[in-house]
Amino acid sequence: MAVGTMIGASIFSIFGLGAGIAGQDLPEAFLLSAFYALVVAYSYAYMGSKIISNAGPIAFILKGLGDNVVTGALSILMWLTYVVSISLFVKGFAGYFLPLFHLPAGATSSGVVETVLIIVFTALNFGGSKAVGKAEFYIVLTKISILLVFILGGFMTIKGSLVQPLMDQAHLGGLLNASVIFFLSYMGFGLITNASESMDNPQKNVPRAIFISILFVMIIYVLISLVTIGNLPLEEIIKARENALAEAARPFLGSAGFLLISVGALFSISSALNATLFGGANVAYSLAREGELPEVFERKVWFGSTEGLFITAGLGLIFALFFNLNAIASITSTVFTVIYIFVLISHFRISKQVGGNRALIAANITVLSLVFLALLRYQWQTQMNTFYATLIIFTAALVIEYLYRKMKGRTFRGESSRNPL
Repeated sequence: MAVGTMIGASIFSIFGLGAGIAGQDLPEAFLLSAFYALVVAYSYAYMGSKIISNAGPIAFILKGLGDNVVTGALSILMWLTYVVSISLFVKGFAGYFLPLFHLPAGATSSGVVETVLIIVFTALNFGGSKAVGKAEFYIVLTKISILLVFILGGFMTIKGSLVQPLMDQAHLGGLLNASVIFFLSYMGFGLITNASESMDNPQKNVPRAIFISILFVMIIYVLISLVTIGNLPLEEIIKARENALAEAARPFLGSAGFLLISVGALFSISSALNATLFGGANVAYSLAREGELPEVFERKVWFGSTEGLFITAGLGLIFALFFNLNAIASITSTVFTVIYIFVLISHFRISKQVGGNRALIAANITVLSLVFLALLRYQWQTQMNTFYATLIIFTAALVIEYLYRKMKGRTFRGESSRNPL
């Protein structure tokens, strides 16, 4: 599920957007984003092996910072990141689906595709973790096979001049901006901790799965970006941002390549949506069980109730219908980065109990704080409305959490951790 979510997040959904920002330095942007992800993974691995909870990072923050308004607000933001990610995936799916079937692009046609897609995968999630996991295995296997055909077919025709890094000041700025946006592309590894209660031997397998998934996906990202920008002029990649990889396959695979990659995109984004719906429902259930979200979320769909899954999927559809791809990607990256910073702070506070080098954790907090500031700077310079929307989301989470606690009097019960510290 982690690999499925990560590859679906960027390679197909926002690859064209990243190419427009980073230009020829796109492979380097993916490498730098992987470094940010490994910074976070260091704390996730230590804490995830000791704190077994489907609430994932919120369980980590609760252990490190205790039960307070900030922790509660972060839990609301955590759930919202899944909601917003769902919207990112369905928009990416529509971007490949409509050209593949020669359907007119537009708000109405995209909205219909997005709505049907969410309904289909919401229905699939009625089957629970076994059904989701089994479907995910075959979807990921299919899309990785297609991507390998793309990589092998295009690697021999790469034009060296198109992939040569440009390291002057202007291009370095684009590289840094793209790297913080593409930080989103590695965030799927968090789903591993959101399924830890259902995992065999999570103490061993959570850290192993986190690092293997990040490194595997990093290699795939770099190879695909090299093949794409090495075979298709940058202007054409940016022009075809909705289905950039499919267009990139034409020079060396022809129309068959366009068809193959379009089908691969549909499989890839479907797997990301499938895993994210499952993770979002799991997070909502776990947080409600601990007293953070309303009781309506406290029953898993596969245990006989549907409300949490329906609300998560429904809000995801609303974001897809009313926000553009660039804004969704930027907001999601910013919110996730804030959650990660608090995870690292929590790790620093309880490192003696869970393990980890405090000096390295402190350095990692600094790195993530700089990434967060870079994201806000990018929003301020390029998407002023998105910058304000991000601030509104953070403020709303704090206000909602404060009012919710005051009115309902609920607090975290912390029952979901299998091995509490």
